[in-house]
Amino acid sequence: MHFSWTSIVHWLLTSGLRITGIVVGSFIVIRIFRMIIAKSKAKLVSPGKVSVERAKRTETLARIMETTVRVVVLIAALLMVLKEVGIEIGPLLAGAGILGLAVSFGAQNLVKDVIGGFFILLENNMNVGDVVQIAGVAGLVESMGLRVTVLRDLEGRVHIVPNGEIKVVTNMTKGWSRAVIDVGVAYKEDVDNVIEVLERIGRDLKNDPDFSRMILEPMEVLGVESLGDSSVNIRVLFKTEPIQQWAVAREFRKRVKRVFDEEGIEIPFPHMTLYMGEAESKGRLKVEVVKGVSGDRA
Repeated sequence: MHFSWTSIVHWLLTSGLRITGIVVGSFIVIRIFRMIIAKSKAKLVSPGKVSVERAKRTETLARIMETTVRVVVLIAALLMVLKEVGIEIGPLLAGAGILGLAVSFGAQNLVKDVIGGFFILLENNMNVGDVVQIAGVAGLVESMGLRVTVLRDLEGRVHIVPNGEIKVVTNMTKGWSRAVIDVGVAYKEDVDNVIEVLERIGRDLKNDPDFSRMILEPMEVLGVESLGDSSVNIRVLFKTEPIQQWAVAREFRKRVKRVFDEEGIEIPFPHMTLYMGEAESKGRLKVEVVKGVSGDRA
């Protein structure tokens, strides 16, 4: 096909300008929607205005809306560009519908993932920023989409989980969190005295300015949880802000170790004693291993 300079210039001044306008306009529309979503999110999650749970929900929906707007605008722009270059959209859409129907039979897992993702978002089972266990892996939810959910575990590994594979969601940070701590002491210790010391440690931790905002309720002592091989195990509970249960538990254990040392309360630990001597047969060394724990009575 022969093209003259006149026809090329005419195309550039007509369809070319329109295509440029479509491309630039689509990016402007995406930018405007992104700014609107960002400003709306900032107003909804302003400090002191909403709970942490609602802030995470807002962040999740904002990301989904931004992705959806970008995809819709780019698809619309692509169709308009195709029309400008002389490709009829009608037959193309009809062919795409038939192709989509054929592909749907071979893409059942994709459809399953999208439907699963839709209901996860609709039912608010988890949000970006939650710590969850799904499909056999656990971690912090970094992003959520209609097809996959992305987790990052404590070691920094990223797990990409198809939403169709999520059967059970264990959310460890929805609304509030719980720190469950077992403290073991030697059998010779007075349990009532140990509980009083633990309650004092819990009160001091709750009154500490660095931790008071993390702890929602005073520490609860459930009592003796079990009688172990070498220790009496006492269980305590903290109700905390989401994701703060591990920080509170670590600080509580550190204070328990320090106070128990000051009070002379023994925390038993496994140890091994080796007895070395001559065996009954000549030339042989007798080694006897006796296992025990600190605080064992003779």
